[in-house]
Amino acid sequence: MKTTLRATLALAFLLSLPAQAADWKAVEKTETYAVTGTTGMELYASIGAKGPLLGQTRAIAYTTFDLKWSRDYRPQPDGSCTLVSGKPWLTITYRLPKPSRTLPAPLAQNWKRFITGMTAHEKVHGDHIKEMVERIIATTVGVNVPDDAGCRRIREVLQQPLAEASLEQRARSNAFDREEMSPGGNVHGLILELVNGG
Repeated sequence: MKTTLRATLALAFLLSLPAQAADWKAVEKTETYAVTGTTGMELYASIGAKGPLLGQTRAIAYTTFDLKWSRDYRPQPDGSCTLVSGKPWLTITYRLPKPSRTLPAPLAQNWKRFITGMTAHEKVHGDHIKEMVERIIATTVGVNVPDDAGCRRIREVLQQPLAEASLEQRARSNAFDREEMSPGGNVHGLILELVNGG
């Protein structure tokens, strides 16, 4: 009897815990756009003409995400409101170039090195996005707002940590791009190898 009671109480405690980062998993998918060429220079020129358009500039590759939330706001006996759980539904999409035709052997090897490196670069952006979501969970789940029996003010209060997490993610991604694309950076090196390799 005592063992059963302990087990029941333990289960109740676990069910009452806020959702943690381990409770969710991002969906990651890759989309491609077609490029053409029989040399590294031609392939890179095709990327420049057909890559994802970001403002006035075309990118080699790009990472986007769609983030939705399932949140449980609960009024408390003292008239306050607590966010007791928050589960994200995150889809990350990597957009990368892909040759429209089979490449000849030497160029195919150069392309493989290039696209493997670019994929790894975009995956870092994906990691930044997942870490943003984990930060949102850590800074919002468990937040309690007094005098909010209708659980309305808490939604406004949570806008600040949400905005801070988003701004941090953008800043990290921008800084990473600057480092990778600067002379001597990883992406800069991948481009030179592709263009000069054949």
